[in-house]
Amino acid sequence: MPATALALALGAACFHAVWNLLLARAKDSEAATVVALVTAEVVFAPVAVVVWQAHASVWPYLVGSGVFELAYFGLLATAYRLVPLSVVYPLARGGAPVLVLLVGVLFLGHGTSWSQAGAVALVVAGILLVRGFGNADARSVAFGLSIAACIAGYTLIDKHGVTHAGPITYLELSMLGPTAVYTAAILRAKGGAAVRAAVAPATIVAGIATFVAYALVLAALQRASAASVSAVRETSVVFATLLAVPVLHERVPPARLAGAVLVVGGIALLAFT
Repeated sequence: MPATALALALGAACFHAVWNLLLARAKDSEAATVVALVTAEVVFAPVAVVVWQAHASVWPYLVGSGVFELAYFGLLATAYRLVPLSVVYPLARGGAPVLVLLVGVLFLGHGTSWSQAGAVALVVAGILLVRGFGNADARSVAFGLSIAACIAGYTLIDKHGVTHAGPITYLELSMLGPTAVYTAAILRAKGGAAVRAAVAPATIVAGIATFVAYALVLAALQRASAASVSAVRETSVVFATLLAVPVLHERVPPARLAGAVLVVGGIALLAFT
């Protein structure tokens, strides 16, 4: 994995952990998600215009990615309303790289090496240790695995789609549909007052971080395999765990620290694969 792609994916992991923590802390995670998505589209629209780079061939990828993104944000916001972040987030992020690797090898004919597969497995094992194995009820597992499938879906599509457009242009276009549909759905279900109440500095920062995080992912996908990028970006679980100490006042047991060491080992192996 090239050093540039590694740095981009790690940066994406940091931003991803931040916006998830901010949305999970919101009183109304679904209304907060609307504010975050609209903020991201509005703030980065001028940037996308300035750096505009897109070919007509990109549209099928934008549609396919948009479907998975819509499902992703819908499931994620609902999950944060019903189950703790510390349960669903690691399951979703830890399961995604495994699915990306399996789909790529089994159905798309992508080649892989034993060292790459071992590195992905090491990262996933570390994430599971960071998460721990208790208190994962059936509903949490269902949310986590469903979200992981959405992540794997749009990651595999975007790996090819981003070759037809610049990262910022691609992200701005791919999120237009999901943002419009999700916003309309929440406005109809909860009303404008709920969405207006969710407007706050934290949700605005979350929206900006959402866009930055995935723009970095798309840039990394232009430089490395989807499996490697997906695995490294899931280290956001480690960053979220560390941030949970000052933000959520959670205790970090030894098993989580051991998991963080495994994740770092997996990243190091990916860097030299």
